[in-house]
Amino acid sequence: MSPPTTNDNIETQTINTRLAELRARILCAERHYNRRDGSVTLLAVSKTQPAAAILAAYHAGQHHFGESYLQEAMAKQSTLSHCAITWHFIGALQSNKTRQVAQHFAWVHSVDRLKTAARLNEQRPPELPPLNVCLQVNIGAEQQKAGVDPAQLASLAAQIQPLSRIRLRGLMALPPLSEELDEQRRHFRQLKLAFDRLHNQGYPLDTLSMGMSTDLEAAIAEGSTLVRVGTALFGERPPKP
Repeated sequence: MSPPTTNDNIETQTINTRLAELRARILCAERHYNRRDGSVTLLAVSKTQPAAAILAAYHAGQHHFGESYLQEAMAKQSTLSHCAITWHFIGALQSNKTRQVAQHFAWVHSVDRLKTAARLNEQRPPELPPLNVCLQVNIGAEQQKAGVDPAQLASLAAQIQPLSRIRLRGLMALPPLSEELDEQRRHFRQLKLAFDRLHNQGYPLDTLSMGMSTDLEAAIAEGSTLVRVGTALFGERPPKP
């Protein structure tokens, strides 16, 4: 194997620095909002990023990566098959993509209908552990965004819970964009209340997938257990080929 180029070294150093800063930022938010140290998992959103960038973050100790584009993700999974990476699918999930997602990912964060869950359940290979699933909730009632209506969430959870090849772990949301901390927290609070209602009904949920580069402090304040961060780690996202 040829030695890394100077540009490779710079990219690795940059990712190492950003990852350390991001971990410190998460820890600071945990402590500021009286959360337990380490209670929030960092999911590195690596869609459109090259495999080399993922590898640099992996060598710096980051093991959870989120992808949205199936063919791109599978190419990177093949390149990085020697790495013990936990792959999360976080993009819109079309019916014709469920089989490959069920076969190649450990997590799916974007389930919002029974049909999708049933296909994932049927297509999950029996030799693999159950597929971890978060239900995507449209907490902002935005027509352009996917997600189950909060009023229909309990019904969907009840239909999905018996499926044996998937494991219902929690909720995910993409709230309306806002620069105001109080407004960010208001939307995240709605998801946390929905999470608590399901938990109190006996669903063994443990994951609140909410918060990104610009609002992770607000999400952590309201109970997030997993933040999905791309830009703050990898820089501005390159255009999708």
